[in-house]
Amino acid sequence: MAGPDFVSNPAKTGTIDSRRPKMTAKTKTPTNVKQAVPFFGVSNMEASLRFYVDGLGFKLTKKWVPDGDGKIRWCWLEMGEAALMLQEFRTEGHGSSKPSGKLGEGVNVCFQCRDALAIYHEALSRGIRVSRNPFVGNALWVVPFSDPDGYRFEFASPTDVPEETEYGNVPAAR
Repeated sequence: MAGPDFVSNPAKTGTIDSRRPKMTAKTKTPTNVKQAVPFFGVSNMEASLRFYVDGLGFKLTKKWVPDGDGKIRWCWLEMGEAALMLQEFRTEGHGSSKPSGKLGEGVNVCFQCRDALAIYHEALSRGIRVSRNPFVGNALWVVPFSDPDGYRFEFASPTDVPEETEYGNVPAAR
């Protein structure tokens, strides 16, 4: 019985990498992934919903209310084609857990959109403040936010404004 073909490992000249089988058309799996959805554990669901739904304009499309007390423990939020999931940490009883580190640390989610500055203005009109003024980085207007638990995320949209320009300091068109 013949074994699979293997690709030579260029880092080890003259050896065969037995851990990496050669891909052929008949071994490829069709793409099945539709969307990546960040799933944030939150300390206070009510505060998070005020921020995401009332402040930023996400729509609450799914929710889980397991205890019959009307309190949402998990939800799915959408804005355009993007989505987020939030779940409140249980602090007592079955399934209780408390994260050992600071929530949000090291997490940064980037939402690509048509007009990040429009989202900035809408959020401001609803009382939400950015963590830094919008700026241009990598040919994108970047509008950074931090949620009540410290998760960082950005709305970004393409621009040809010069790099490192801050909103409010945009050079006049010539």
